Amino acid sequence: MLGDFPGCRTAERAGRAPYGVDQALTARCGRAIVRSMETPDNAADPTDHAEHTDHAEPADTTEHTGIAAQDWATASAQPQYRAAVVDLLGALAYGELAAFERLAEDAKLAPTLGDKAELATMATAEFHHFERLRDRLAAIDVDPTAAMEPFAQALDDFHRQTAPSDWLEGLVKAYVGDSIASDFYREVAARLDSDTRALVMAVLDDTGHGHFAVEKVTAAIEADPRVGGRLALWARRLMGEALSQAQRVVAERDALSTMLVGGVADGFDLAAVGEMFTRITKAHTQRMAALGLAA
Repeated sequence: MLGDFPGCRTAERAGRAPYGVDQALTARCGRAIVRSMETPDNAADPTDHAEHTDHAEPADTTEHTGIAAQDWATASAQPQYRAAVVDLLGALAYGELAAFERLAEDAKLAPTLGDKAELATMATAEFHHFERLRDRLAAIDVDPTAAMEPFAQALDDFHRQTAPSDWLEGLVKAYVGDSIASDFYREVAARLDSDTRALVMAVLDDTGHGHFAVEKVTAAIEADPRVGGRLALWARRLMGEALSQAQRVVAERDALSTMLVGGVADGFDLAAVGEMFTRITKAHTQRMAALGLAA
């Protein structure tokens, strides 16, 4: 029931459905979150951007309150918050491990030795990010493999369903997928304890892939404009598949659902969840425009 979650009780009392959520307030709250994650019809116009950004700008969090103002030792005393962070770190750790594997595989498609070396360097950076998350989970007495396991199938399904057919599709996939994930984790990180927030932001550091992808893809489109149409369709498919798998994970993991709607930490209410995904979609549109593609 929606009323089982604090953020959902707020919406229920208000007697209105927040952005992206229908009036069926008897639906499971995780499903309400899923509805908020759908690409909105009023996504930003591709021409409405001033410059390329690598991630959606989170809300102003200069003055942290609640759990966001605490360190891990204090915040983790709440079992529900601890479980939510373990889920978050587990998902992020497997994402980094999968990114390492993907970039290493994409290097095989590289047209030049220099491009192959660039991707190998980026893959190494992703693996170092994974190591930091793995070590952090171990440090808080959590088995890293057990923490990652619930998220492996969804990510593996995404990569299996979106296997690139060539070098350019691989670049666009990594650019789109990594950027959407980074946007989401940055939004959530603002509401975490200071120690976990610092770790999450550190492992989201740019590996250089964004600039590399923009440079290579725009050059390819300039050389053959027909490439742009194919890659634009590919990018739309990737966006849909990424949101579908994210929906699946959030709906199935109660700790993450509860964090998102304010059950633990300083979470979002359901309207804020919708606003967050609108920002992520807008950032995606801007990135596609930077590539010379229509989102």
